[in-house]
Amino acid sequence: MSTPTPLPRPDAALLTLRPHVDGQPPAIPTPTTVADFQHQVLRPLLKLQHTMLLATVADVALDYRLPLGASEATLRPALTELLTRNVRLRATLTGLVCGLFTQEELAFYRQHRNELNRRLLDLAEQRVLSSLSELSAGPTQ
Repeated sequence: MSTPTPLPRPDAALLTLRPHVDGQPPAIPTPTTVADFQHQVLRPLLKLQHTMLLATVADVALDYRLPLGASEATLRPALTELLTRNVRLRATLTGLVCGLFTQEELAFYRQHRNELNRRLLDLAEQRVLSSLSELSAGPTQ
């Protein structure tokens, strides 16, 4: 069976969408280590997708009847559990970010998928837990 020809990606447009992250090391053309990839690709994409990330987590939390308006002491462990154990949510959050990779980034990601998924989901969890006040407002329309 022949390998399908990949469709062209609008790499330049994808790169221009990315916001600057304060404290980020200077950009290099193509990240060569997992740490470089985390700082130069994952962090800006998570910043770009922040609203979508919170809306997705809020929707799933409501599906599981988590009390989004509850105190931080109640909500934090419940969301941590949800983000750790819900495989469908984890795959959705991964897809929110991976869909914005350039072709080179996707090739690098495929080589280091396990480590990058772990880092991506850790960063996403930190971002959600540090935005509990935004999340408790519920999903945005």
